[in-house]
Amino acid sequence: MSDLKNFRETTRAWLEEHCPPGARGLGEVSNGSTKIVIEDADTRLWLERMVEKGWTVPSWPTAYGGGGLSTGEYVILLEEMKRISARPALSGFGTSMIGPTLLELGTEEQKLRHLPRIARAEVEWCQGYSEPGAGSDLASLQTRALLDGDNYVINGSKIWTSGAHNADWMFILVRTNPDAPKHEGISFMLLPMDQPGVEVRPIKLISGNSPFNETFFDDALAAREDLVGELNRGWTVGKRLLQHERSGMESLLQGGTSKGKSNLSSIAKDYIGEADGKIADSAMRDQVLRYEMAQRSLNLTKRRVIQESADGATPGPATSIFKVMSTDLQKIYSDLATSLRGSQGFGWEGDAFTDTEREDLRVLLSSRAASIYSGSNEIQRNIIAKRVLGLPD
Repeated sequence: MSDLKNFRETTRAWLEEHCPPGARGLGEVSNGSTKIVIEDADTRLWLERMVEKGWTVPSWPTAYGGGGLSTGEYVILLEEMKRISARPALSGFGTSMIGPTLLELGTEEQKLRHLPRIARAEVEWCQGYSEPGAGSDLASLQTRALLDGDNYVINGSKIWTSGAHNADWMFILVRTNPDAPKHEGISFMLLPMDQPGVEVRPIKLISGNSPFNETFFDDALAAREDLVGELNRGWTVGKRLLQHERSGMESLLQGGTSKGKSNLSSIAKDYIGEADGKIADSAMRDQVLRYEMAQRSLNLTKRRVIQESADGATPGPATSIFKVMSTDLQKIYSDLATSLRGSQGFGWEGDAFTDTEREDLRVLLSSRAASIYSGSNEIQRNIIAKRVLGLPD
């Protein structure tokens, strides 16, 4: 028996035994915040078991709390989790963004201090990139950091900081040399949120929710040892972090494991009926099939690119392809799910609508922003043209 085949069999058996019923299908996923209590007992148990196994971050080295899995083993784990609709035990910026970045570019001291806490779900991270005057043109950022003894003193503000109100730490881009060309005077630092110099103000949306925030820094402190990479070379670190975000191996789970996203075929059959096991309406069946083929193609492309990368490392500019395709498909999913449900697709509140119906409407509204955040799709297409296809300016 091959090593991978044996791994699949043992993984399947372990998941069947250890993944509680309440951790399968749609539901809560921990981000690691010390400020949020996980209410569901099965979700807590699933997190505890995955932490012990090292599978909250399966491909990270065991020295930092990971599972030490190869790329092939990681893919098998995701496939077997998908088979039983097991949710990820842990998600967020720690596992998908700053963790992989520190693994690649951090010092050994930074890895030992921050990575095990991420793996154990003991910390939530947020991202300090965009500013009121620096969004798509991020290199125009003006938040300043000046070295004073063993700390950098930070002043300025960030905007659209998702989850900052629950975060314990922020990874932040700051200007450390205002006289250098704008891409060359930026540094990448790690900043504790629980300090007097940090103020978080929620941005209230029309929905009444406040997932985004403004974050203000008034002599906030970042330790000198929490500078990641070289001083004034943080633009390279910041770009690499976004490539890690866009690669998103966990998205290979797809279909029924992430909160607020159901299987379109199931939605169609539930709301418009089925005939001989097929979606009854042929026109809708065609649209759903096209979506699912495109989603499958994206997952296969992502898997191939990641597996072809040396030692399972995050690919470079090719991740922009993932971002464009993923956000376009997210919009298609939301539009189709709403159409399939008819009037039931527009339920915001009340007992007349299911939790999934209400959640999918929120997904529909938020999907409109997906092509903007993490680098707009227009910018991603420029990256694809220049750095992937090699087209001239």
